[in-house]
Amino acid sequence: MLECVVNVSEGANSSVLDVLRIAVGSDLLDVHSDVHHNRSVFTLIGENAPRALTTAALRLLSLEHHSGVHPRLGVVDVVPFVPLAESSMNDALTARERFAQWAADELGVPSFLYGPERSLPTVRKDAWKTLFPHSGPQQPHPTAGAMCVGAREPLIAYNVWLQGVSLADTRDIAARVRTEHIRTLGLQVGEFTQVSVNLIAPDKANPIHVVDAVKQHANVHHCELVGLLPDNVLRTIPQSRWEELDLSEDRTIEWRLANRQR
Repeated sequence: MLECVVNVSEGANSSVLDVLRIAVGSDLLDVHSDVHHNRSVFTLIGENAPRALTTAALRLLSLEHHSGVHPRLGVVDVVPFVPLAESSMNDALTARERFAQWAADELGVPSFLYGPERSLPTVRKDAWKTLFPHSGPQQPHPTAGAMCVGAREPLIAYNVWLQGVSLADTRDIAARVRTEHIRTLGLQVGEFTQVSVNLIAPDKANPIHVVDAVKQHANVHHCELVGLLPDNVLRTIPQSRWEELDLSEDRTIEWRLANRQR
């Protein structure tokens, strides 16, 4: 079984988001939307739902009219395939190749590939400069831009919200807590600032590690899990801190799979 965590560059228009939810049907495990990022994270199962979501998003959205604090290359910005039980990284890589070729053939949208050979931050930094699409046109689609299509192990997307901290200081904090397992950005989100985090090796660094690291430099206003996390990671965190960290059993991948409506 493959998970696919598609990031769409729309987080405010509820009518559009409702159509996108309908497009993926019972293959949807979770959707998290953020107005300030103007971004939604759809946690899906399989290979069909990402294609249905992408087709619907490209029909309804245009990068020309998009603004938000989170960096993006396209309307459908990130499409990572993640191996779950009884699947391997080779399965995820094969799904990545199939999706990118489908996007080129059916939609005319270019894809940058990431995974074992290069990271997503590398793609974001080098795209259209020294790195060009691995499939599809060699220039951005006029309304859809480009997609970052990847294969990776499970990660945890997480936000740590700060109040009364300048953007410059937040960026400094983000840099201080960044490690090989913790990727961070410092962002302005309305009246707050935010350390936006990807925990790329959650068995080595999970939400409790990044929150406690940020607390060494500033008071944390609140925390936010984006999407889902693996159950085995949740169980390593003391239950007494789950509420503070915005964690719960029903926010795990395994719980959503077991309670999935078919």
